[in-house]
Amino acid sequence: MAKKTATHCSFCGRTEAQGATLLPSPIENAHICLDCIDTAASMLGLIDDDEVSEEKATIARARANNRNPHGSDTTKSQSLGNGSLPKPAEIKAFLDEYIIGQDQAKKYLSVAVYNHYKRLSQPADKNDVEIEKSNIVMVGPTGTGKTLIARTIARILDVPFTIVDATVLTQAGYVGEDIESLLTRLLQVADYDVAKAQRGIVFIDEIDKIARKGDNPSITRDVGGEGVQQGLLKLLEGSVVNVPPQGGRKHPEQPMIAVDTKNILFICGGAFDGIEQAIAHRLNKSFVGFSTDAATRRIERDAYMSHVAPQDLKTFGLIPEIIGRLPILTHLLPLDRNALRRILTEPKNAIVRQYVKLFEMDNVKLTFQPDALDYIVDKAIEFKLGARGLRSIVETVMMNAMFDIPSSDTRELTVDAEFCARQLEAAHFDANAV
Repeated sequence: MAKKTATHCSFCGRTEAQGATLLPSPIENAHICLDCIDTAASMLGLIDDDEVSEEKATIARARANNRNPHGSDTTKSQSLGNGSLPKPAEIKAFLDEYIIGQDQAKKYLSVAVYNHYKRLSQPADKNDVEIEKSNIVMVGPTGTGKTLIARTIARILDVPFTIVDATVLTQAGYVGEDIESLLTRLLQVADYDVAKAQRGIVFIDEIDKIARKGDNPSITRDVGGEGVQQGLLKLLEGSVVNVPPQGGRKHPEQPMIAVDTKNILFICGGAFDGIEQAIAHRLNKSFVGFSTDAATRRIERDAYMSHVAPQDLKTFGLIPEIIGRLPILTHLLPLDRNALRRILTEPKNAIVRQYVKLFEMDNVKLTFQPDALDYIVDKAIEFKLGARGLRSIVETVMMNAMFDIPSSDTRELTVDAEFCARQLEAAHFDANAV
């Protein structure tokens, strides 16, 4: 058996034992240390010696504080199990600043994350009760805030967090990403610290897109549907998985990293378009009938999402094994007119606030009249675009102004309903949205 050589810098020859911080290269057994990077940069004139010294000082301070010198904290000051552990009410209050409505979903997520913190801080006692993780699945129409909730909750976590898309996953050996790529991204977020990655949270978006195509098990390979669900089982439940740190397809010779998923919390989200029919069938109700008008049917149809149950997910196409590994099921209701109106102005990152800030940077005072906001909301409801549609409508309304005003002497712009209608008509928005 070949003797394993110590990892060293390919330029100066220093090893980690000699104090060198090494960065790997796509080339096998090739590394470079930070000192050689600084030397090369100064030789090329990219940075001067003072900047090199300052960068080294920054890295030294970051290492002392256990931080990432070029980004956000790798571990925040908040430690698990101490008095600063955020309570569920505090987590939900933070979500309320950015997300309108969906109180039930925010409560479920707040409790799940809080329990995840406590579970990680549980002392290792063989005689104590072992707390198992409770993975979550969120069901709701597109544009209701599933991904936004996940992205927002990531801001207050002191564990690695990543969002992945289930639509690109396939079984091993087929075109697409292997299921282990979920953990590869988590490792990247954790700066390849396995111990941190094993305490992380993964949000799997578009989980409904891997539903199997029929109620019966497929007699042929469903490599992007049921096959992916089968592959996810071991990750969701908890097992040791060999993960390729740079992706398995392009670098098959790379050494694998063993990651234990027992303490990784998985949050899944999906629109599950059409699941209302399965719920209605289970409740022995119907969307159509001679005795109900359209408004009544619409209200009843929206209310069906509050009755979603695990058996409805099975009818939709998720296999029973994966449903059992997602024990917490919550729903997001379609946004009504009042919620859409509030989304435009109330959150900290509200759409209107963003455009006011953009124009303010050009010394232009931008004002949206109430009738303009009502008009934008009406258009989003008309075309069933949800909260995502609000941004596209406002972007279309403001496009010409954002193009012309920076080059003009205009210092004030007022947007009303007439202005919005004129801009959407000029952009043929109605025709393009159909």
